[in-house]
Parts: sequence; structure tokens; C-alpha cells
Amino acid sequence: MTTLTSNGMKALQYSGPSGNKSVIRGNFATNASGVAANQSDLATAVQINDVARLAILPAGTVLDDAVAIVSDAFAASTTADIGFLYADGVDSSAVPQNAAFFFSGLATSSTGRTRTTAVNAPVTLPKDAYLTLTRKGAADSAVGIVDVLVDCVLRGAV
Repeated sequence: MTTLTSNGMKALQYSGPSGNKSVIRGNFATNASGVAANQSDLATAVQINDVARLAILPAGTVLDDAVAIVSDAFAASTTADIGFLYADGVDSSAVPQNAAFFFSGLATSSTGRTRTTAVNAPVTLPKDAYLTLTRKGAADSAVGIVDVLVDCVLRGAV
């Protein structure tokens, strides 16, 4: 019988008071004019292909799963890609950034709770990344709220 030891098994684990399994929450909301309500970078309505940074995903985070909760529907025909882009703007060959890692074309024009639709193996981020929402389908023109809950393991920088 052969015994195999997983690489990185002894890697330093995050040691917070509640362990290292975490949920990182990102929120995106727009006002009645379609302007992002919880940011200060853009004074006009969010347009197709605009990218909203929702949260920081620290280096060493293992991305497992996500849930998107649209509690107030956005404008008709709006969809979103949800994923991650590196904070320094430089891609990684080890774990390429993926703006649709969790969702591609998530319907945001109706309320609902949706678990990750993309079929991706868990990845460990080699550096800090932003949890992002890329507007697709149609520009924002109404009130809307989506919360994204990322199920992850915080392992610390590797």
C-alpha cells in the first residue's frame, strides 16, 4: 500500500478564533437612476461591461463556492458576470483571473437566490484580488440590490 501526502498539507492555516472557514460578502446596489449607491467612483448609471469591485479576496484564499442573492431586482434584461480580478492588475499564470469564476450571465432582473453556476475547481489565490461584478445584458436604470456570499478558506499568503 502506498501512502500519499498532499502538497501544502502543512501550510500555515489562518488561525482566527472561529477557524479558517469563512464567508466574504460583497454588495452591489443601484439607486433609481441606475447609479451605484455604495461607491464614489462613478456619478452616472452603470453601463454594460462596467466592473464593480465588491470586496477584497486576500492572498491565500481558497475559493470554493458562492451564492448571489438578488433581493431587489435590477432593470429589465440586466445580467452580471461575477468573479475575481487581481488587485494589482497583473494576471497570474498559476491561477488566471476570471471575471466569471462564479457566475456568467446571472439574471439580475428578477429576485432570487442562486448558487454558483460555473463549474470550476477550487483555486487558491496567489495574491490579493477583488470580487467583481461585471454588468452585462443592459445598463442599470433602476433600483437593485445583490449580495454575493463567497464560501472560502482563509489560509494566509503562500
